[in-house]
Amino acid sequence: MQAKRIIPCLDVDDGRVVKGIKFKGIKDAGDPVELARRYNDEGADELTFLDIGASYKSRATLLEVVKQVALEVFIPLCVGGGIRTVEDMREVMNAGADKVSVCTSALKRPELLREMAAAYGSQCVVLSIDAARVNSGENSLRGKTNWHAYSHGGRTDTGLDAVEWAVQAVKLGAGEILLNSIDADGTGAGYDLELTRTILNAVPVPVIASGGAGTLDQIANVLLPPASPGAGETWGNADAALVASLLHFGKTTIPEIKRHAQAKGVCVRW
Repeated sequence: MQAKRIIPCLDVDDGRVVKGIKFKGIKDAGDPVELARRYNDEGADELTFLDIGASYKSRATLLEVVKQVALEVFIPLCVGGGIRTVEDMREVMNAGADKVSVCTSALKRPELLREMAAAYGSQCVVLSIDAARVNSGENSLRGKTNWHAYSHGGRTDTGLDAVEWAVQAVKLGAGEILLNSIDADGTGAGYDLELTRTILNAVPVPVIASGGAGTLDQIANVLLPPASPGAGETWGNADAALVASLLHFGKTTIPEIKRHAQAKGVCVRW
């Protein structure tokens, strides 16, 4: 059985880690280098850094953070935010990243995914999808759920079906999907399991579930395979779970998450 990954997510703005609810109400959550060091020591499988400042200054600051972290941390680092070209990707990779995440820039110009994969390989290209439920379209009339892909930090509805976008992106070269539920983000109400399963069934690449972790059970449930004893209809079967608020504000630790997930039937790395 393939081991599932626990990935702390550090949203960085002007050199500080921040966190909000549904991409709003941002508040300070600590120093990114100190948090990265702690999560590495606790046994995180990867780290994800996202520049939410979306400016030249904020990206330059994040690059310095990544350089500092890469000197001390020896687990994979994924970096996203403000990356618009292969040259931007090269800067981030040279700073110490192992993967690069793109969202708005890929929506604006999907060919960027092909260019990035050609330069560094699909394994280094992560498509971040900020998805929210919408009550429109043919699927809605049939009683099925629709999700749209949003750009610009979840502020702009592109009108593009999130599932169709995931399929297209993988064909272009995305080697992994970072799936952010805008509806669940920061709420602590749990991951959007329906969205997670729908994307998983549509693409052949790993999917990282993000947005909504509020309890240890919720983290385990989004990682549970459908055949897990007692899982019922609460499984998600994501390849990894992104966790932010629970960790940043001291509500749990990486070892606690892994022990609980393992007890529920999830295969984790130690």
